[in-house]
Amino acid sequence: MKNKITFILIGTIALLQSCSKQDYYNVPKDANGNVIITTVASTTNTGITTLDNSFTVNAVLPNAKVGDVMIVELLAQQVPAGGGATQMLPISGSQQSVAVSADFKVSATYTRSQAMMTKAGDVVAVTFAGKTDAALIKAITMTAATSVAGPKYNGNKVTLIRSAGTAYFDVAVSPKAAAYTDIVVVKSKNGANEAWQTLAGPYIGAASKVYISGNDFAAGKDTMYYMFISSVGTFTDTIRQTVVANAPYFQLTKSGTMTLGASSGGLNTLINVTVAADNAMGIMAIDGGSLTIHAGSVWAAVAGNTLNFVPTTAAVYNTNNSDAALAAYAAGTSQVTVDPNVKTSIYVFQIVTGGTTYYGMLKTGSLVPGVSVTYEYKIGNMYAQFAVLK
Repeated sequence: MKNKITFILIGTIALLQSCSKQDYYNVPKDANGNVIITTVASTTNTGITTLDNSFTVNAVLPNAKVGDVMIVELLAQQVPAGGGATQMLPISGSQQSVAVSADFKVSATYTRSQAMMTKAGDVVAVTFAGKTDAALIKAITMTAATSVAGPKYNGNKVTLIRSAGTAYFDVAVSPKAAAYTDIVVVKSKNGANEAWQTLAGPYIGAASKVYISGNDFAAGKDTMYYMFISSVGTFTDTIRQTVVANAPYFQLTKSGTMTLGASSGGLNTLINVTVAADNAMGIMAIDGGSLTIHAGSVWAAVAGNTLNFVPTTAAVYNTNNSDAALAAYAAGTSQVTVDPNVKTSIYVFQIVTGGTTYYGMLKTGSLVPGVSVTYEYKIGNMYAQFAVLK
């Protein structure tokens, strides 16, 4: 038994000695024998738009060796040769053999034709494969080079309204290969069956504004169609937009409560913030133990500031046509106070401040006698006013 144990022990030691000489991992080392810690492969690409002819893919392969040959290949959703559902398959003829450079990088360029890309939304994947390293770009998507945003005014999107002023479209053209310097052709027609008309412009370069007004629409024709066309060589982007002109209306509806003898006895009607009745920003106010609404005394003391009201009907308020409201104001008799004790207290108001005139409609609601009154109002019928109104 003792001899058997000795034999097993000697065999085990011999096995361990032989194993200790084996390199289980091919660990890279520098000239001094120190282990080199490498990172994983990384990739970048230039991207491609509908106005670009090609794109370039790049990989950094830290585990490869200089001069190694990497096979770069494109894949796209395709129907297999035998039929069936589409799946990611190699694109025929897309393989490129590229040697790893001294800085462990490889690059390859593909045309949109090689990548089978014809429209925005087309996608390819890219593989880099070699004996010592590999990398993957999961998706390169062709994007539209041209974008159109709006209508806008002062950077903010607005609803197009007849007679509200002039808004604009922001048009941007951004190919990947180079800055866009050509013309954007803009066409419009006021009705589906009308002929396209080319707008004068000119709209040149990577960014331009195309102006649009509710007054551009003919009577009885509320829809305007637009085409924005940009081109680079044989490639063309066409962006279509449809805009409906709305009847003029007050775009903001606000509400709240004014309370006597508190910090909310006044109202800055431009931004719907309650303040003290004697605050300089208190355009409307209640004070002196009365719920009668009038101009704030401190605000009204500023030269040029005025507040007037003209009674109107619930129908005018609910219809919310600003032209009709302004007509009612012009036809009525103005007054400087509002009595919320009247069962239906609805008024068109005019605020003049800082050289600007604002119109709106005010409706008072429930009240607590001698304490508070609720209100609702509509304001904002001109684009330019939205730089102030909130």
